[in-house]
Amino acid sequence: MSVTTLDGKRFAEMVIQGAQHLTNNAQMVDALNVFPVPDGDTGTNMNLSITSGAKEVKSNVSGHIGKVGQALAKGLLMGARGNSGVILSQLFRGFAKAIENKEVINTVEFAQALEAGVETAYKAVMKPVEGTILTVAKDTAKTATAVAKKQSDIVLFMEEVVAEAKASLNRTPDLLPVLKEVGVVDSGGQGLVIIYEGFLAVLKGEKLPEVSATAPSMDELVNAEHHKNVQSHMNTEDIEFGYCTEFMVRFEEDKLNDHPFSEEAFRNELSKWGDSLLVVSDDEIVKVHIHAEQPGEVLNLGQKYGSFMKIKVDNMREQHSSLVAETHAQMTPAPVPAQTSAKKEEYGIVTVAMGAGIGKLFRSIGAKAIIEGGQTMNPSTEDIVKAIEEVNAEKVIILPNNSNIVMAARQAASVVDQEVIVIPSKTVPQGMTALLAFNPGADLAENETAMNEALSHVKTGQITYAVRDTSIDGLELEVGDFMGIADGKIIVKDQDKMEAAKKLLTSMIDEDAEILTILQGEDVTDEDAAALIEYVESTFEDVEVELHKGDQPLYSFIFAIE
Repeated sequence: MSVTTLDGKRFAEMVIQGAQHLTNNAQMVDALNVFPVPDGDTGTNMNLSITSGAKEVKSNVSGHIGKVGQALAKGLLMGARGNSGVILSQLFRGFAKAIENKEVINTVEFAQALEAGVETAYKAVMKPVEGTILTVAKDTAKTATAVAKKQSDIVLFMEEVVAEAKASLNRTPDLLPVLKEVGVVDSGGQGLVIIYEGFLAVLKGEKLPEVSATAPSMDELVNAEHHKNVQSHMNTEDIEFGYCTEFMVRFEEDKLNDHPFSEEAFRNELSKWGDSLLVVSDDEIVKVHIHAEQPGEVLNLGQKYGSFMKIKVDNMREQHSSLVAETHAQMTPAPVPAQTSAKKEEYGIVTVAMGAGIGKLFRSIGAKAIIEGGQTMNPSTEDIVKAIEEVNAEKVIILPNNSNIVMAARQAASVVDQEVIVIPSKTVPQGMTALLAFNPGADLAENETAMNEALSHVKTGQITYAVRDTSIDGLELEVGDFMGIADGKIIVKDQDKMEAAKKLLTSMIDEDAEILTILQGEDVTDEDAAALIEYVESTFEDVEVELHKGDQPLYSFIFAIE
């Protein structure tokens, strides 16, 4: 029997199955990353992102497909990690906006929603690159529009959509030369295909293999570690607004007649009662997160517009005391200056770093909040929002220090109700140089200009190892080879770590170089670090060398050359 409409409940099943299918295949997608470095995280990022969306959908299942789409978009927004996760969130944000007022959709409306998603995603990317997830989404939506004109059956329509998604994915190496050189398809595009395959399986009544339910999910582990990290850098008595208050209100027409709803006005009204405020609304509901000292007053404000769908109030002082007691024996946090006042500071700087030594170094030069993350663990939009809240400042500057975190940082900046800028630092050395250019006496615009300019004043070198055999950038690499990467390009290799480091430095240090900063990884002995310093001092007499124990995993050395 032909099925010509898609309702919210069936679409919710599609989302949940699409997320599950990606969970099952996340490692395979990770393995497609072009660089053979131990940070293939596209599958992990997309998995954590879509899982956050699916979780929100499970909590808001409805027969109205527009409402399910909105739940998916909201979950993806806050859970988005890495460039691939942010692009995925934008694809479904546009999709959800196109169907928000529809109870069911047909094939034409499904295709229109896919097109709207592509338009939204392309706008979100500053420099769209073809041969990526964007291309796969665009080609699929274009085909969906053509198919919908002649095919009203949802199942048959989706079969052709998935077929085109796969075909577009297979064409990505023709559009992006580096994919062809390495012999892989685009990892983000592959992730999107897998999600669409999950959609189709539900429509056809097929069951895809499930993963074991006994092990904790990756997002549970990541979020738990992040929570420990944030809480351990606070004192219980420093919590000014003690109740984490979350609620959802379904709008009611009679109440709206007396109190017309404006998201901006409501946000301004709530801001008087606390901090860490997030307000997200659509035509049906408003969702609020706020840290308040008098949650009852906040709830009264929300109830003016309708009836509560969900209320959660947590005593953060009790939670914090318990968490600190529980984790004290497991970790030794970097020292944080004691807060002498609950008053917001003018500036707060949030930076991303992996390795206790690097985190300590960033704090020593002015960072107020460190998000544990980097190459193998990209923080989500929500993680960055929480860090913005933690610094308790009027103006916040974010240093992502990784090209795959910049988009999530910008997305976090767009959803908070305060002045936030993102300095697009792509490496730890860039982040350090930008932070040193910060002037607390300057205004935000002046600091943005100075810190962005500083990014070009440093060269970044990295020593890591190959995780697979490949040919890239003219080098034949074998598993276990040490690679020297200069500003994102692999330029040397050697089976010996120290020799690779020497080769890299020799190629990067020129007559203009004055200072070399070495960040020592967790796998490097003090003897090896001393030997490398001796090599530099004897080979490049005019270069001043600084050594810091970064304790970073995966990357034996990180070099900053100025």
